[in-house]
Amino acid sequence: MNKPERPELLDNILKTGDKLFRQLLPAIPREGLLELDVTMPQLKIMLLLFINGPMRMGALAADLQVTLATTTGLVDRLVERGQVVRESLPDDRRVVLCRLSGEGQKTVNRIWETARNNTRKMLENLDTGTLNTLAGVLKTMLEASGTAAKQAGAD
Repeated sequence: MNKPERPELLDNILKTGDKLFRQLLPAIPREGLLELDVTMPQLKIMLLLFINGPMRMGALAADLQVTLATTTGLVDRLVERGQVVRESLPDDRRVVLCRLSGEGQKTVNRIWETARNNTRKMLENLDTGTLNTLAGVLKTMLEASGTAAKQAGAD
């Protein structure tokens, strides 16, 4: 059997990744998400703040691809629920910075840890050799993603 050409190999990897993602979807802690009482756009804001740290309202709107007015409404509801804190910069009060509150940080940490624990259970089914190979592949992918991000920033 011939080795697949590079484009076909890339397609096969992406298809396998799609299948893996669908199988791992149950690892996402639905029970924790359902208890949150937040909408998907609100959860996206919380995850963006968890990953990036404090962000300006305009940057949140750009990342969500929605208007500033829409983002303001979403953040208002998260502030009311005690999940997000909105602050103005002392030297420029026009700049509104959003960050997770202590409660918001705990909420996202709970979701993150539940997903990690579920993934760990799946990984425990793999032998040590496969785990070593996977660790190497993931490290290589992480390095490649940094290179791709630099290239995208240069464009």
